[in-house]
Amino acid sequence: MSSPLVEQKIEERNLPFYRRFWIYQKERFPLVAHTPLILAFSYCAVSISSRLRDGVWPQWPSAAVAFLTCLLFFLQLRIADEFKDNAEDARFRPYRPVPRGLVALGELGRLFVLAGLLQLAAALWWNPKLVILLLVTWGYLGAMSFEFGMRNWLKAHPIVYLWTHMLIMPLIDLYASSTDWMVAGMVFPPHGLLFFLAASFFNGVVIEIGRKIRVPSQEEEGVETYSFLWGCSKAVLVWWLMVLMTAVFGCLTAWKADMLAAIGPLLLVAACGCGIVVALFLRRQTERLAKMFEPASALWTLCLYLSLGILPGVIAHG
Repeated sequence: MSSPLVEQKIEERNLPFYRRFWIYQKERFPLVAHTPLILAFSYCAVSISSRLRDGVWPQWPSAAVAFLTCLLFFLQLRIADEFKDNAEDARFRPYRPVPRGLVALGELGRLFVLAGLLQLAAALWWNPKLVILLLVTWGYLGAMSFEFGMRNWLKAHPIVYLWTHMLIMPLIDLYASSTDWMVAGMVFPPHGLLFFLAASFFNGVVIEIGRKIRVPSQEEEGVETYSFLWGCSKAVLVWWLMVLMTAVFGCLTAWKADMLAAIGPLLLVAACGCGIVVALFLRRQTERLAKMFEPASALWTLCLYLSLGILPGVIAHG
């Protein structure tokens, strides 16, 4: 362990928890970057449900409960990763917050439970029926945290690992949308929501692959990026294919909401923009261009969820 890291560890150890957590979130769960994406993600789920159901703007408590719960879901996913990757982090990434002692797993575990209590309280406050889907989502999150009891097998099959873990995305979106349709008295989601959930799944894959594309000089020992597993060219082509799949299901969602003419061209232009990033990288595979895929994934996500979540209401009621 390097001397600067030792000094940092000693200095951080004496900080109160709230300051240590503030450092932790900046490194591992940056609220400044995540909050706009999660807000767009959660609001879109509520808005598209309301649009498919009866074409009205969603109620503000639905949007608020969906946002709070989704934000905490993603925090729980990060904390779960800290537990399941602890051994690898300690061996290969001692600079991360948990291995260097900034926060302890026990503290993160208590934070995980507190997040769950807040989610439960929000569900009970808005509509107790929401607890049903909350428990389903918790159950899948818990199974993911233990790698479905097949950690070694999943590690040996990265594509299966990817899609089984990305199924949490449509589950979270289903819960967020239920703050609208379930509260409205529906037993099943509105017709057409399945297209939106499929778009959410593929968009989750876009984000996951986009944050793990690097050129060889950026690769770290013990970090299985998709560029390492598949090669740089194949990884970026798969990333763009996932963007296109997201666009297809986003357009199908817009079609069911009678907004394809307005939303389809936006998604097409954004997908073409992502294609330009891919073309530039394939032409010249540099570190600077490799770093573009994560922000490109974020911008694509914002375009998808803002167009589906806000445009229908603006056009219908503007």
